[in-house]
Amino acid sequence: MEADFVDTGRFPGGNLRILRNGETLHDSCMGLMDIERSRPWAADALLRIYSMTKPIVSTALMMQIEHGLAGIDQPVSDFLSGWLDQRVWTGGEGIALATEPAVRPVTLRHLLSHTAGLTYGTRLASVGGARVEDPLALLYQEADDAAQYGLQAYARAIGRLPLRYRPGTRWMYSVATDVIGAIVELIAGRSLGEHLTEAIFSPLGMVDTSFHVPPSKAHRFAACYIATPERAMRLADAPERSPYLYPPTFESGGGGLVSTMDDYGRFAEVLRKGGAPLLQVSTLAMMTANQLPGGRELKDVALVSDPKLLPDATGFGLGFATTLDASQDGPPTAGNFYWSGAATTIWWVDRSRDLTVLFMTQLLPATAYGFQGWLKRQVDAALD
Repeated sequence: MEADFVDTGRFPGGNLRILRNGETLHDSCMGLMDIERSRPWAADALLRIYSMTKPIVSTALMMQIEHGLAGIDQPVSDFLSGWLDQRVWTGGEGIALATEPAVRPVTLRHLLSHTAGLTYGTRLASVGGARVEDPLALLYQEADDAAQYGLQAYARAIGRLPLRYRPGTRWMYSVATDVIGAIVELIAGRSLGEHLTEAIFSPLGMVDTSFHVPPSKAHRFAACYIATPERAMRLADAPERSPYLYPPTFESGGGGLVSTMDDYGRFAEVLRKGGAPLLQVSTLAMMTANQLPGGRELKDVALVSDPKLLPDATGFGLGFATTLDASQDGPPTAGNFYWSGAATTIWWVDRSRDLTVLFMTQLLPATAYGFQGWLKRQVDAALD
């Protein structure tokens, strides 16, 4: 890995950790966490985990469901105003937008499985590399203005938008987990960050995971880079002036957390071992089961499909992806689960081998080099 991705200048550096049955098989740091200051990658580096926030926030909601505070198929409108009488986009855009009534309400299950009819409101890569414009993109940008008033205001604004498709019929990666964060807040009666700290971080000893980097830990914060078409890196977020140094008004349940290898490893290991003390075994089984309509694959039901992100034989559970066929190269093997972050962070649990694999770096975007599939093949080859 170091020769292929660090020495070649593709990655700034990183940390790979492989555990079997909780015992460390491999743990290596390589390269730099701050190229401009020649700082070697440290095991306790603080990192933007982006969408690896989603499994944590989804777990928080599943804990509340397990405690009887909500129902998996309960309508979102029971919690958030603005989610009643929703409509579904059928064509056009702007003032020519055409919609029809939604056949069914959006539920918590739809949010957790990204089948709610929501999107990210951005340009999306489709099969073959063509660019597809989301017809609701401008409306999502208007809803983004509400984020300055916090999660609740943002979630209500999203609920007033037309859905991109009928709930439960397709899959689209989306702002759904930000809406989940707002619901977790409402049920808990406190901010998302406060609830995650009390319900998950403190019990697991995740002492460095938060929605911002406090001054006392700023020296451990890694720089974040972005790959360019020339396959060179440029600085995307400098650690000494990053917005992550300040508590946010909007605590994004979909991608706002900062964490470390040790902290996220504790969370991943809890899931590998069955969920305790956070979840019951039956709850985790529901989360790791494919929730897509008809039990189909992600690539078959995704509204816009990028093969770099949606490999063959991949399903989606409640908060993360699950693999349906062990013969495929995509991470991980059949019946297991994983998710990744925009800065090429990734973790997976291989239950057939009692294996947990985590890789941390800070390079945008995650699809730059097809790294996730490459890493899975390398780990499999080493173990075999």
